[in-house]
Amino acid sequence: MVELFGLEYLTALGTTMVLLFLDSRYSRRRTVLTICAVLVLAMAAVAALYRTAGLEATLRVYSLIVHIPSLLLFFLLSRFRGWRLVFQQLSAILFCSLIHHGAGMLYYLSGGKFWVLIVSYAVLSAGVIWFLVRFLRPLFLQTLLELRRGWWLICLVMATYYVIIIYLIPGVVGLERSSTLIKPAISLLMVGFYSLLMFLFFSVRKEAETRHSAQMSALQLSALQSRMEAVRAAEDAVRMERHDLRHRLQAAAELVSRGDRDAALDFLDAAQKRLDEGKAVRWCCPPVLDAVFSSYFDQAQNQGIPVRAKISLPDRLPVDEGEVAVILANALENAIHANLALPGERREIRCKMVGRPGVMLEIANPCGEAVAFDDRGLPVARGEGHGLGVQSISAFCQKHGAVCQFDLTDGWFRFQLVL
Repeated sequence: MVELFGLEYLTALGTTMVLLFLDSRYSRRRTVLTICAVLVLAMAAVAALYRTAGLEATLRVYSLIVHIPSLLLFFLLSRFRGWRLVFQQLSAILFCSLIHHGAGMLYYLSGGKFWVLIVSYAVLSAGVIWFLVRFLRPLFLQTLLELRRGWWLICLVMATYYVIIIYLIPGVVGLERSSTLIKPAISLLMVGFYSLLMFLFFSVRKEAETRHSAQMSALQLSALQSRMEAVRAAEDAVRMERHDLRHRLQAAAELVSRGDRDAALDFLDAAQKRLDEGKAVRWCCPPVLDAVFSSYFDQAQNQGIPVRAKISLPDRLPVDEGEVAVILANALENAIHANLALPGERREIRCKMVGRPGVMLEIANPCGEAVAFDDRGLPVARGEGHGLGVQSISAFCQKHGAVCQFDLTDGWFRFQLVL
C-alpha cells in the first residue's frame, strides 16, 4: 500500500510540476482540464498494473505508462518544442525525485511510520512548489525565449540521471537500505548541477535585460535627437518666414490699398498656415517624454497610422522620467507593429496620459489576431526575442507599486497603467 501511494502521489506531483513549467498555447481552463483527464487515466493505469503485476514490473514500465504519454501531451500543449520541452519534463522528474528521496529517507529513519511519509511528502512538496512558482518559473520562461543553444547537452546530463535512478540502481528509497543511501547521494549531485543551471539562467536573463536597457537608451537618445532636429527645422522655417514677413506685409498692404480685401485676407491666411505648419508640436513638459511621444507619433503617421492623443502632464513626475519613457517606447512600438499587420483603413493609435491625481496611461490599437494571456494577465510572447517589452513593463510596476492591465475587447488591444 505504501508503494502504490508513493507511485500515485509522484504521478500527480510530477504532472503538476510540468504544468508549472508549461507555457501553453491554449487557455488555462482548457489546458488544466486536458491535463487532469490524462492524469486520471495515468493514475488508473498505474494502480491497475501494480495490483496485477506488482511493484517491480510497475517500476520497469512506469516510463511507458506515465512519462512518455505526458511528454506527448505536453508536446501538443506547449508553445515550445524540441529539447526545451524535454528539459521541462526532466526537470519535473528531478524535483519529484528529490521530494521522494527526502521523504523516503525520513520514512526509513522513522522505522516505517506511514504518517512520517505523508507529512514529509506534504512539507517537501509545498517547499519545492513554492520555490518553483516564486523563483524558478519566471526565470525559466524567460530563458526559454533567450537561450537558443545547448538544451540537448543539458537534457543529456539529466537523462543520464533519469536512467541511473530508475533503471540502473534497483530498489525504492525508504524500503531498501542500499537505495535509500545511494539514490539520494546521486540526487544531491544533480542539485549541484541544477544550481549551475540556475546560475546560467540568471546570467542569460541579466544579459537580456542589459541588452534591452541599452536598446531603450538608444531609443531615448534617438528620440531626443529627432526632437532636436524637428525643433531646428521649425526654427529655420520661422526664421525664413520672418525674413519674408516684410515682403508679405507690403503685398498685403498693396492689396488693401487697391480695395481687394478678400485677396489680402486669403494671402495673410496662407502665410499664417505656413507658420503653423512649421511649428514643432510639444506634447508635454518633461523633455524626454516629449521626445518619445514626438518620435513614435511621427513614426506612426509616416507609416499611415493616424494618432489620436490627449496628454496632460506636469513638469515633474513622481518617478524617474527615463523609466516612464522606456514604458512609453515599449508600448508605442508594440502598437505600431500591431497596426502594420492591418489594412490601412483599420490602422489607428489612441493615447491618453494624465499626471493628476496620479500618473495614468492608456494606449489602444486595433488588433487582428488573438492574444493569449498568462496567469498574471500579461500577453504571451509569440516567438523568440519577443516579450521583453512586456517584461520591462511588469518589472517597472513591481518596482514602483504601479498597476498595469492588458486587455483585448472588441478587436482593440488596450494597455493601461496607473501609478
